[in-house]
Amino acid sequence: MPTRTYGGRTIETSREDKVLFPDSGITKGDLVEYYEKVADTLLPYLEERPVTMKRYPEGINGFNFFQKDKPDHFPDWIETETVPKEDGTVDHVIVNDLATLVYLVQQACITPHVWLGTRDDLRHPDRMILDLDPPGDRTEDFALVREAALDLQAGFKAMELPLYVMTSGSKGLHLWTSLDRTADYDTVRGFGEQLAEALSDAKPDRYTVAKRKDQRKGRLFIDYLRNSYAQTSAPPYAVRARPGAPVATPLDWNEVTSDLGPRRYTVKNLLRRLGQKGDPWKGMERRAVALTDTADRIQAFRAALETG
Repeated sequence: MPTRTYGGRTIETSREDKVLFPDSGITKGDLVEYYEKVADTLLPYLEERPVTMKRYPEGINGFNFFQKDKPDHFPDWIETETVPKEDGTVDHVIVNDLATLVYLVQQACITPHVWLGTRDDLRHPDRMILDLDPPGDRTEDFALVREAALDLQAGFKAMELPLYVMTSGSKGLHLWTSLDRTADYDTVRGFGEQLAEALSDAKPDRYTVAKRKDQRKGRLFIDYLRNSYAQTSAPPYAVRARPGAPVATPLDWNEVTSDLGPRRYTVKNLLRRLGQKGDPWKGMERRAVALTDTADRIQAFRAALETG
C-alpha cells in the first residue's frame, strides 16, 4: 500500500486511483496532490476550527454522509476538540497540519466544513458570512447573485465595514466580514438578518429571506442563518463535491464581472491562479472589526440601497 509522510506522520493512502469525480476522472490521488500544493494557503483558514466532514466513499455521485465525531479508527495523533451538545459531546477533528488534511481526504472527505469560530472561544465567531443562494443553476440566476453581491458591497462601504467575496464552488457567492470576536453568535446572526431584510425590502422582486424554498418564487435567498452556533461553512480553497472539482475561491471585487461563474476555478486551474496573484484575502484577520453602532450602520446600509 502506498504511503505519504508529512512532518513525521506517515499515512497509508489506499485506492489513490479511486475516481471521485466521474465527469472529469479526478481521483483520490489527484485530490491529495491538490491539497498538498495548496496547503500553505488553505491551512490558515482551517487551523483551530472544529471540522465537520462530508464523506463520499463512492465518489460525488454515490452515497455520502456528514460526520462530526472523530471515528475510533482515526489515529491518536489527530487533534480533536470536545464540544458539548444537548445529549452529550462531539469530538470534532481539528485540522492544523497537512498530515491531518490528507488523512481526511484518504477518508473520502472532499470538503472539510469548518466552524465560524476557533476552539479557544467557540461562542464568539471571528467571521460573518452571507451566502447568496440563487433560485437555480442557470446563467441568469448567477447574474442575480452578482447583482446582490455588488448591492451588498455598496452597503458595506456605507457602513465602513470590510467585505470579502468568494466563489462558493457550488451555485453562488459567499461574502465574509472578519470580526474581532467581541460579538456573540446571536448578535452576529441578528446583524446579518437585518442586512438581509434590508436588501430584500429594497428589491423584493429579486431577493428574499424566506427560509422555505417554496416561498422564494424565483428570488435569490440571502442566507444569514449559518451565522449561528455550531454552523459550518466551506473554507477558502476547499474543493466542492460538484462536477469538475470546483474550488471555493477568494476574489478581488474587480473580478465580480458579467463573465464570472460560481465554478470558474477548479483543482485543474486554481494553482495557476494562486501562482499569478496570490491570495487576495491574505491578512484579512488583521482588518477584523467590532460590530458596534449596529443601528446606525443598518440605517446607513438602507440609505445606500435607496440611492444606489
